[in-house]
Amino acid sequence: MTQQRGSRSRRWVALALVVLGVVAAGIAGGLWWQDRTDHRAIAGERLTEFPALDRSALDAAQAGIVAVAEREFADPGAGTKYAEGAEEAWCADFVSWVLREAGVPLANPNSGSWRIPGVYTLQEYYESIGRFVPSGSNYRPRTGDVLLYGEPSPFGQHTNIVLRVEGGQVTTIGGNEYGAVRIHRFVLGDITGVVGFGRL
Repeated sequence: MTQQRGSRSRRWVALALVVLGVVAAGIAGGLWWQDRTDHRAIAGERLTEFPALDRSALDAAQAGIVAVAEREFADPGAGTKYAEGAEEAWCADFVSWVLREAGVPLANPNSGSWRIPGVYTLQEYYESIGRFVPSGSNYRPRTGDVLLYGEPSPFGQHTNIVLRVEGGQVTTIGGNEYGAVRIHRFVLGDITGVVGFGRL
């Protein structure tokens, strides 16, 4: 009889541990999903609609980038779509993918591929072709330029694409921003950690 009680007690303890594990997994999953659907802005203001742009003022490359960016904002894919199936931080993959789809592909300095999966490598690419402009210069970004950030920025080490510049404000679209494709508008001078720009 004592053995039966001990066996029942162990079963109840095991069942309680399983229930606690399921509850903990549910809470963790909810927190993960909340992070993916976070509606806060990383910097400045997060836009929920694609911004109105004067497309008549854009050259063909800029117009192509805007068209692809608008399409991806309306119907974004998972990060693996932009990273050729790789599970990785995908902000630079998103930039690479948009530029390739728009007909202005990058060339990875290490592999020659259109995809440049790292922010540092993206900067190296722009430096190697003479189109990197460091932060602090008097350069005014244009639609289609790539914005590069270092760790101290609100975005962390990151990259996204400039959609619009108005006064001191920029509007950007980027991948892997709270795990999604997001648009932000902010005063560029207020953002610490901007490394520079890759000119289109």
